[in-house]
Amino acid sequence: VQLQASGGGLVQAGDSLRLSCAASERTFSSYLIGWFRQAPGQERDFVAAINRSGRSTYYGASVKGRFTISRDNAKNTVYLRMNSLKPDDTAVYYCAARRHYYGGSDYYRQEEYNYWGQGTLVTVSS
Repeated sequence: VQLQASGGGLVQAGDSLRLSCAASERTFSSYLIGWFRQAPGQERDFVAAINRSGRSTYYGASVKGRFTISRDNAKNTVYLRMNSLKPDDTAVYYCAARRHYYGGSDYYRQEEYNYWGQGTLVTVSS
């Protein structure tokens, strides 16, 4: 499956953005979808994930309460709504898809994801 992340841009601290991750296949609905981010000079970190139905969502500690992940399987798209953005949120954001996920606690493990999008840059100025 091919993933296309979009929606990044330059915003000010406190602003909001919505990222989109569009998939090329209808089988998209069978994947766990995750968002990860990589700030300059740092490792890529887990941001959020959503299960196939959309009923279970998971968040990294630094974004919990500010970011919301959702999906529209009819549109083969996952969204990441980011509120109260901070300069520390500046990073390239990647979406990824994982074929086999059965509700365990390893949703944050990057090596378990099978497909990756190209990334979209989010820059938050202070």
